[in-house]
Amino acid sequence: MKQSKYHWIRSEEPIQTELINWLKEHGFSEQLAPLLANRKITTAEQLSAYFYPNLEDLYDPFLLFDMDKAVNRLFEAIESGQKIVIYGDYDADGITSTTVMKEAIELVGGDVSYFLPNRFEHGYGPNVKVYEQLIADGAELIVTVDNGVTGHEAIEYAKTQGVDVIVTDHHELPPELPEPYALIHPKHPAGNYPFGDLAGVGVAFKVATALLEEPPVELLDLVAIGTIADLVSLTDENRNLVKHGLQMMKETDRVGLNALMKVANVDKENISAESVGFGIGPRLNAIGRIGDASPGVELMCTFDEEQAEELATFIQKKNEERQAIVATISQEALEMVAELGEQSIYLLAKEGWNEGVLGIVASQIVQKTNRPAIILSLNPESGLAKGSGRSIEQINLYDLLSEIRDELVKFGGHHMAAGMTLEQSKLPEIQAKLNTLIEQQSIDFSVGQPLNVEDHSAIEALDVRLVEAIQTLGPFGTDNPSPVFLFENGRAQMTKAIGADQKHLKFQFQTSDASIDVIAFGYGNQLVEIDSASELAIVGDLSINEWNGNKKVQLMMKDYGINEKQVFDYREKLHLLPELLSLPRTFYVLFDGKHLNQFKAIPQEHLLLVGDQTDLSQYAGAAQSVVFLDCPIEEHQLQEIVSELQVERIYLLLYSKEQCYLNGMPSREAFGKLFKLVQTKQEIDVRYKLNELAQYINVEFNTIIFMINVLFELKFVTIENGVMRKVDSTNFTPLNESKVYQTRERKMQTEKFLLYSNIIELEKWLFQ
Repeated sequence: MKQSKYHWIRSEEPIQTELINWLKEHGFSEQLAPLLANRKITTAEQLSAYFYPNLEDLYDPFLLFDMDKAVNRLFEAIESGQKIVIYGDYDADGITSTTVMKEAIELVGGDVSYFLPNRFEHGYGPNVKVYEQLIADGAELIVTVDNGVTGHEAIEYAKTQGVDVIVTDHHELPPELPEPYALIHPKHPAGNYPFGDLAGVGVAFKVATALLEEPPVELLDLVAIGTIADLVSLTDENRNLVKHGLQMMKETDRVGLNALMKVANVDKENISAESVGFGIGPRLNAIGRIGDASPGVELMCTFDEEQAEELATFIQKKNEERQAIVATISQEALEMVAELGEQSIYLLAKEGWNEGVLGIVASQIVQKTNRPAIILSLNPESGLAKGSGRSIEQINLYDLLSEIRDELVKFGGHHMAAGMTLEQSKLPEIQAKLNTLIEQQSIDFSVGQPLNVEDHSAIEALDVRLVEAIQTLGPFGTDNPSPVFLFENGRAQMTKAIGADQKHLKFQFQTSDASIDVIAFGYGNQLVEIDSASELAIVGDLSINEWNGNKKVQLMMKDYGINEKQVFDYREKLHLLPELLSLPRTFYVLFDGKHLNQFKAIPQEHLLLVGDQTDLSQYAGAAQSVVFLDCPIEEHQLQEIVSELQVERIYLLLYSKEQCYLNGMPSREAFGKLFKLVQTKQEIDVRYKLNELAQYINVEFNTIIFMINVLFELKFVTIENGVMRKVDSTNFTPLNESKVYQTRERKMQTEKFLLYSNIIELEKWLFQ
């Protein structure tokens, strides 16, 4: 058995007649009905807004609290020629927010510049020292984008210098808000905005719309990038903005964006939320993670193609550098996790870790452990630890950290992610408190993160037209995920690892009626697991594979599960023994004590040497897996042990030193030749002559030993001090009366069945 990584939730909402009729009327496939019903999109009004989002349907920006006040102040600054500075953030949302606000103010004639803090020098959000410098350099109005709601100290300083600050932000609001000149936030407690999940760039776009008195369509490409990259809810107004933004990206003349798409190998004509999320967003995020993010704004704003190419190449190199740093830190963090054992939350810290990538590392730890994780970089000079956390659906990380607010120097974030600074000396205390708080919630961590799946067992009904129809439900993202389909009761066929590093899998999922091609990214190390399953269930997104003009449906696998007991085929692959030694909760069964030396690496407490009278009932249910190290004499022994131990996973190594079936039974002529040689020689020192004897009789080394044992048992020869001599007797017993001979015959039959049967047949037999 293999538990799925995610907790699959099947949704089967009733399908209303109104939904079917609307789809028919507007020329959409009726097969979309269950998908829409599961998303609670069923009325004509909802369907129209979903399939035909219109920019005219965007909410009035003046519904945002303080918007009128902010716009008036901006126009006042523009008309009087005041120097406006945009104070941004160093991630993709911050870069695009800054660019949107800058270009909007420029369009109405403002004198505007920007500043992006360096996360290592200035940290996140308003910084007093930076504000001092900006004001000293002549800033007369500061506008924050994608930050500001926690900038109390810097904002208060600006006020004392007679400089107004307009805050535009979307992050979680602290208990006490700062008091800037204007505070624009979609969730402002005194506001009345209909949609609270705008990204920072979405809020900046609303300010731009208010300034320009209409939505600036030419800025929607930036809005799409920031919204997708920041993983905000891709519903309602965000979906409207992203859908139009993606269309704008297909047509964009923005020189820098075109250069970035080129180095990222993003197909402009087929741009999607996924290609933005995996291709463009990470590259813009990368520069701010390991240095100055300002080149991102320069790239988005430039009209110079040569400069755009240079900046895009620079950003690509920074992204590659970021990937290498993440790989190193992730490996070190996972080693710490292994040492710590199970925790309710992992609080990992080390000196020298790059602060900029710790959120990515935290996400990887969460994926591996299904536990929230906080990854921190230690600074011995300041005595502070600074980093990022990521959570799981069941635990609101912002609320959790709010419970220990007094223990932290600084923190901010939302349900699934947070950034924080704390004193190194308090790490053990904070770890203990967080563990206690989570334990009080009685969360079952054995259940993975929820994943909504659609039932679709009829593989033969899948076609390209259906997949194309499903794509009309996009753009996909947070809260509007691509439909994930469930297929059960199948088996993987033609499984093979693919990719330069063999990290991915390709196979056919075969049921009794049909099959579908499957690509499984990142599952290369699960090849044996998937290939061995007789009752496999998989979930994934449907896509279209186009090759030489031919289109074919394929599944991009996200997860899999196995509900049946499994048999893993390692037969006679002794070189893979180290791989089997790392299995958790496993017994290793050995039938022949002569093979002990071959398996000396196995801890004695996990090794079971099984004989005819061995009682295994005491071990029942104590392990999840059993590895059969060597081949027994009787095949039924495997069935009995599997039943006795009550294991779910069976690994067949079945080492055979003698290779009885492969080498066969020596012929009567071979026995006669050996016996005649003994008669002729009178005596043979078998301690030193075995190789010569095997060559003379023309049999394998192990076979000559067997033959000598048969002759010895039947008293045709004696062996004393390693010397074999003929016995003078006229009573010749048939060879097949020898127990050694009979045992080999049984071994031959057992090896024939266990070592050379089809693994599927063997699996069925084992569980009879």
